[in-house]
Amino acid sequence: MSQQKFSLNNLDFNNAGAWPASVKTFFCVLIAVVVLAGTWWFFIRDRISTLETLERNEQAKRTEFETKQGRAANLEPLKLQLAQMEQMLQQMLRQLPSRTEMPDLIVDISQTALAAGITNELFQPQPEIPREFYAEKPISLRMVGSYHQFGAFVSGVASLPRVVIMTMHDISLKPRDAGRGGISSGNLMLEGTVKTYRYLDEDEAAAQVATDTTAGGAR
Repeated sequence: MSQQKFSLNNLDFNNAGAWPASVKTFFCVLIAVVVLAGTWWFFIRDRISTLETLERNEQAKRTEFETKQGRAANLEPLKLQLAQMEQMLQQMLRQLPSRTEMPDLIVDISQTALAAGITNELFQPQPEIPREFYAEKPISLRMVGSYHQFGAFVSGVASLPRVVIMTMHDISLKPRDAGRGGISSGNLMLEGTVKTYRYLDEDEAAAQVATDTTAGGAR
């Protein structure tokens, strides 16, 4: 029996029922592939992209939630620690001189320098500068003395009944001018500004906070 060969040119598309079974199967598979490919391209591909975006957003939200949950869990201990630190700060500030004690403290500092043998050529307190919790008191000074006398002065200030904090600003320490005949006296001259500090009482602190708030709002 002779076998008839088929090609696409020999196929009658108006009479597909007469095609050989193998050709029918091939075209059915081809049509199915085209339909599936079209379905994936026009419908499923965009959905997959949207799904991947949603999954990334979900992961980001989950990470953010876990981070915030961890912070919330630590919030109470942090609040307690902050309260303890504020209490310690208040206790430390209370160890500084008060407003009524500051004038006597300045006199004590000056007298301590004199008791150490230092010559106060200039000892001039300046107006106070209020801060949030404390006030600083600048003192312009010019002192003359030896190394040992300045050491005794610092030791004497540290021994005062109240806690005294002194910081130095624009300070210069240099040999005193030579005496007669060009012979140095061995003394030093300390010149500049020192600042000492006191704590603000509750009324002063409240007034300072109000002043800072007003100044901040006006900017």
